[in-house]
Amino acid sequence: MQRRRLLAVAAALVVASGCSSQDDEAPPSVSAPSSSASESSDGAREAVEAYVRALNSRSATELISVGGVEDQEWSRQEAERILADRGGRGWKIKDVRIQHDMGPDVGSARLFAEDRAGESLRDTFTVTREKGAWHLTVFTGQPAEPGKESAATDEPRS
Repeated sequence: MQRRRLLAVAAALVVASGCSSQDDEAPPSVSAPSSSASESSDGAREAVEAYVRALNSRSATELISVGGVEDQEWSRQEAERILADRGGRGWKIKDVRIQHDMGPDVGSARLFAEDRAGESLRDTFTVTREKGAWHLTVFTGQPAEPGKESAATDEPRS
């Protein structure tokens, strides 16, 4: 009885090793990104680089442009707050990682930079492409359009 089990196990091992397909032995294929995916990543990276240039030059106009918002009083005020916090520090990009995790026109960008004093800047942005131009979501205070209410973040009242 034990001899039959050993033979059955041995036979199963022989069959299993013989059943491996050539796909198991072939090296994994790495497909190159499509040209549109590559262009998307390049455009999103350029937007991150433009953001860093805007910070370094303390340019509210450039920051508004890379943010893809209208040049209005609210956006100027928010740009000035961002520049007061991070502007003019001589940021040098150490790494930018772009992921199109939400489709070809929307994704995320991770920025790792260092200023002249050696302080690190790590930030994550949503990147969006509208009419061929990439923008970073850096402005959070955009007012609601007239006639539309913004989403409430307060606790519901009962």
